[in-house]
Amino acid sequence: MTTTGEEHRAAGGPWWWERRRSAVLDGGLALGSALECAVEGVGFAEGAGLPVGIGVLLGVVAGSVLVVRRRWPVAVVLVAIAITPAEMGFLLATVGLYTLAASQVPRRIIGVTTGMSLAATLIVTLMRTHQGVGDIAGSRIDVWFLPLMSVLASVAMTAPPVLLGLYVGARRRLMESLRDRADSLETELQLLAERAEERADWARGEERTRIAREMHDVVAHRVSLMVVHAAAVQAVALKDPQKAVKNAALVGDMGRQALTELREMLGVLRAGEALGNSVRGAVPLAAVGVAAAAAATRAGAAEDGPSLAELEELLGQSRAAGMKVELSVQGEARGYAPEVEQTAYRVVQEALTNVHKHAAGAGAMVRVAHREGEVAMQVENGAPPVRGGGAMLPSGGNGLVGMRERVLALGGVFVSGETEAGGFRVSAVLPAQPGPSGAGRA
Repeated sequence: MTTTGEEHRAAGGPWWWERRRSAVLDGGLALGSALECAVEGVGFAEGAGLPVGIGVLLGVVAGSVLVVRRRWPVAVVLVAIAITPAEMGFLLATVGLYTLAASQVPRRIIGVTTGMSLAATLIVTLMRTHQGVGDIAGSRIDVWFLPLMSVLASVAMTAPPVLLGLYVGARRRLMESLRDRADSLETELQLLAERAEERADWARGEERTRIAREMHDVVAHRVSLMVVHAAAVQAVALKDPQKAVKNAALVGDMGRQALTELREMLGVLRAGEALGNSVRGAVPLAAVGVAAAAAATRAGAAEDGPSLAELEELLGQSRAAGMKVELSVQGEARGYAPEVEQTAYRVVQEALTNVHKHAAGAGAMVRVAHREGEVAMQVENGAPPVRGGGAMLPSGGNGLVGMRERVLALGGVFVSGETEAGGFRVSAVLPAQPGPSGAGRA
């Protein structure tokens, strides 16, 4: 892999080498090439009529160039081509061509230098072959034999190192590409894991909010009615024991209903948690398990939850607590989605609970309108006869917030506020089939 000089030094090798063993290998090759060229330089000096020392020195210098083959492969091949007429540097030319072919040098430069090396080798081989054949007395050889043998010998000395270098270079680049792809995939997986964790946190937050709303709806309404009945028992215990007994029985009924609804909710939550754990065991993504558990919990809660058909019973509980409640229904009931039925029921339930808390003694009017593609409900109460009276029920201030969140989550419209007569009105419109969040529509 091609790296910078600083990366090479960081990897432990001197100068431009990645590793120390690479430097040792190049040093050993350069030493062997220098010895080869020095020996061949003796014959070159004798044939050229030069001092032997000059030939040996030329061979040592030329052969030692192999030590820089990784840094300047083109220079090594050019030196090998230059000393080819002197019949020197076989190891230098072979290793130089291999290194050049395996390097990151452009292909056209590799082709030009390889062609130059092949041409130089061919010329020298042709001359040596012709000279050798001429020394054999009386030999009769066809004209085509010498060129053919020279071409074959030149190709045999040039092609193998070039082809091997091309193969090694291509394999090295392929490995680098695979390594880069693996790194990019690892980075993508890390990003996906972070996004999955974010989605899991979001899903957990949504579930906590939904559970809080369910607990508020189940507990607040029932307990508020229990407190109202308990206050009534306390007020009439001495004056009207029969009525006190009746109110006490109602308190018991309310308590049992609250416990039943709480048990059902906890059962659904445990089932959703078990499903989430099983999914997380099969797929190691927290978001999948949390989302599956949340979906199972919402589905179970919607199927087991109350519906608009139970509104009369709900109003009967408020009437039993002393509230004057009237119900007006317009249109014919249609088949609504379970979550729409439950949300509509909870809106009316929470509105009546608020009347018990904040307008004790005031009457209420509940209107339900079945329209094409939607259902509308409105709960309006009058001004309480005495401000601050009643059973002094505590309020956490989350009732209206929970109703608004429920309605907007189904793509509906929610409006609430005081009336001119001093009362309070809660209005909501829900689509027959739940749609995307309608935040900002109210």
